Amino acid sequence: MNKSEKTFLILMTLILSACSSGRYKDANDSIPSRFPNQAELKDAIPRAEVHSRGGNKAYEVRGIDYKVLSNAQGFEQTGTASWYGKKFHGHLTSNGEIYDMYAMSAAHKNLPLPTYLKVTNIANDKSVIVRVNDRGPFHQSRIVDLSYSAAYKLDMLKTGTAKVKITAITEFDTKIKKIIPAVAKQTINNSSATQGKNYIQIFATSKLELAKKTASELSKKHSQTVNYPEKNGVYRIQIGPVINIITLNELLVELKEGKYPNAYLRSL
Repeated sequence: MNKSEKTFLILMTLILSACSSGRYKDANDSIPSRFPNQAELKDAIPRAEVHSRGGNKAYEVRGIDYKVLSNAQGFEQTGTASWYGKKFHGHLTSNGEIYDMYAMSAAHKNLPLPTYLKVTNIANDKSVIVRVNDRGPFHQSRIVDLSYSAAYKLDMLKTGTAKVKITAITEFDTKIKKIIPAVAKQTINNSSATQGKNYIQIFATSKLELAKKTASELSKKHSQTVNYPEKNGVYRIQIGPVINIITLNELLVELKEGKYPNAYLRSL
């Protein structure tokens, strides 16, 4: 990190507006001690995913009722974006995952979880694709809360907020769309392999023993490599890499229909 970056981090003490409660150790949100690396600045890859069991019912916050959309088809919105960081890192999101401020994720009040969004900073035309897995922001003038990495990529850290346009991504690779609903009932020839470092992330946790136990159970049940890499105190239980796209989606459906409904695909 060069001198100017260090100076920026020292001076950057914005208090961010995201949903908060007494369960958080820090009273105020803050920036992390480093900038995102190149791998953490890659856009989320839109996938066809079933809605999570958690976070998709109508709810109330501070006396205000919120309804969740049944789908994100055709959804667009323009307004103010904020971002949330260190205070929430490692804590549960609304759909039961662990918030990672270096992942390309976001919070929205009404979209189904998960939903993929293209977010464009209107001031500079920079854009990013994020995966919505949380609820917020509950500041009524703001429409979306972005992860630290997403805000960094949009160049909105200095101002803390930005006017953005958000557009839901609901059209996916047609091959993936056809495979996912059918794969649990069909036996498909695995000859159509594609190369790539594709993983299934089961969930993330700050508890090492839980990560070890889950990885051990999964490695015994499935003939795939299972790891739980750690970053910033968060362990991500991952199966892979799985090269064959058919095998990858068969396994994903099996996991989602079993003990891990929030499992999702990611590329590293």
